[in-house]
Amino acid sequence: MKMSLIALALASALPFAASAAENLSYNYAEGNYVKTDADGGKADGWGVKGSYGVLPNMHVFGEFNQQEVDATRQDVDQWRVGVGYNVEIAPSTDFVARAAYNKFDAKHGLDFNGYSAEAGIRTAFGQHAEVYAMAGYEDFSKKHGISPEGEWYGRLGAQVKLNQNWGINGDIKMNRDGDKEWSVGPRFSW
Repeated sequence: MKMSLIALALASALPFAASAAENLSYNYAEGNYVKTDADGGKADGWGVKGSYGVLPNMHVFGEFNQQEVDATRQDVDQWRVGVGYNVEIAPSTDFVARAAYNKFDAKHGLDFNGYSAEAGIRTAFGQHAEVYAMAGYEDFSKKHGISPEGEWYGRLGAQVKLNQNWGINGDIKMNRDGDKEWSVGPRFSW
């Protein structure tokens, strides 16, 4: 019921809100090299991300990455799918809020489902660069009495735009315990 009221409020505000700020696109696909440096070990691998604007101020997004934990040869899959809301707050800056369903699958019976929510700003510096800063929270449900603790995190990112469609995107996500996950790779925007 609560989620229905939030969705209804957002939908009713859409006709009065502006679309994305100048030089920002919510339609993109990217591939990444991903590396994690966490208290539980280090891992690296590959990932993909995408986003598509479904309304002037709303977008859907998805992410997937697969990393191999160092010295174990064990793969860990992570993915999330969600919806975002963006509104122009300055000529080249958007406020962005996103909510997602998350999945963490370390194989061998250790998989967790959860959610994340984040909010922040995304700013374009002309046609050749953009940055974003987000604060978020993620939590996972318990399975067999075990689950990662819910945690606050910060996410910083930047994109260098090579032309109207192609760019190189980098992203780092950090929590208060010092765990870091970063990614870098090409992005195609339209």
